[in-house]
Amino acid sequence: MAIASIGRAARQSVSGLPRAFWWLWTSTLINRMGAFVATFLALYLTVDRGYSASYAGLVAALHGLGQVVSSLGAGVMTDRLGRRPTLLIAQVSTAATVALLGFVQQPAAIAAVAFLVGVASNASRPAVQAMMADIVAPEDRVRAFALNYWAINLGFAFSSLAAGAIAQYSYLIGFLGEAVLTLACAVLVFLKLPETRPEPVAGGDGASGEPPVGLGTVLRDRRFMGVVGLSFLMALIFMQHSVALPVAMGEAGFSSADYGMVIAVNGVLIVALQIPVTRFIEHRDPQRLLVISALLAGYGFGLTAFAGSLGVYALTICVWTLAEIVNSPTQMGLVVRLSPVQGRGRYQGVYTLSWSLAALIAPLAGGYVIDEFGAAVLWAGCAVVGTVAAAGYWLLMRGLPTESAVGAAKPAAKVETEAASA
Repeated sequence: MAIASIGRAARQSVSGLPRAFWWLWTSTLINRMGAFVATFLALYLTVDRGYSASYAGLVAALHGLGQVVSSLGAGVMTDRLGRRPTLLIAQVSTAATVALLGFVQQPAAIAAVAFLVGVASNASRPAVQAMMADIVAPEDRVRAFALNYWAINLGFAFSSLAAGAIAQYSYLIGFLGEAVLTLACAVLVFLKLPETRPEPVAGGDGASGEPPVGLGTVLRDRRFMGVVGLSFLMALIFMQHSVALPVAMGEAGFSSADYGMVIAVNGVLIVALQIPVTRFIEHRDPQRLLVISALLAGYGFGLTAFAGSLGVYALTICVWTLAEIVNSPTQMGLVVRLSPVQGRGRYQGVYTLSWSLAALIAPLAGGYVIDEFGAAVLWAGCAVVGTVAAAGYWLLMRGLPTESAVGAAKPAAKVETEAASA
């Protein structure tokens, strides 16, 4: 009986989504199965190459600077050039630069190529998110974003364990493996995904009556920019898992395989819990959900100050992973609600910028704080930032308009039908 109920719930979670969504989902899964650079860059630089935590933070920050540079440009490309061409350019460029990163030897060359990897890899995010908003009906978007995040972490759980073992023998194999799988994503996009960008009409949206959208429109949208600012604070916290956490574990005597094993808990939990938790939160108050997720993130990382064994590290990861499970689909649904149809690429680009800026600042801040004050101070700071973000969500989302007031269901439904039949 219980098994039948679980099966029925699983079918309800995945039913009713268009074919194009599942090809995009598959592309995401393949891409994340090859994730190596973002996860093991800090350990590659400190353990394999012998550089300091500060240098590792600098290189990771340059990787983040590349993401900052590409965020706005990729958002504009997504609206002007289209979702599909932007994805293809981003994925082919990522494959080339990741492979190159595995071969460069000099510190300056490593830093420069890491910057290029950041530019290329981040360029796909606004296109993926805008395409998903195009092809999925408004009432299914939280579920769709949750399923996509589930794919990200299913791939991440696999890559963390596999790449942790590979890193024991050769980091170069990890870099080349990511390049090959990223090229596979580009092939899949080329063969299976249609263009979903709504056709622009001179003088306005034509479909929804919206005026033309430029970057200035996005930056003047106060509520949306408030969401971007709070997303930046949340990203500052979450980004500590990729630089500060492995560095702190390395200084405590743990190996790259140890880090790969405990960080895989994050992906495994999301794979196990994302769908049932999303079914529970899908139609609940987003203000309350985002406040709770901010507190869980901040204090989950804060608890790392007390970790002295792999078991305790895994426990802290469980806490902030629950924050991820709640925050990601809820916040992505909110971003789409506040984005006009013809400006989805630009809005997603500015939203992506919050994560890109965090990718730039978090490694520098994390490495500096660990070197100068110790890891315990950094984890305490995460708890403070999480508290501030929770208060911000509570204030910002008072009087949030309903989705019918800000959404664009008819254009989205039209694109969804076209995409599903392509």
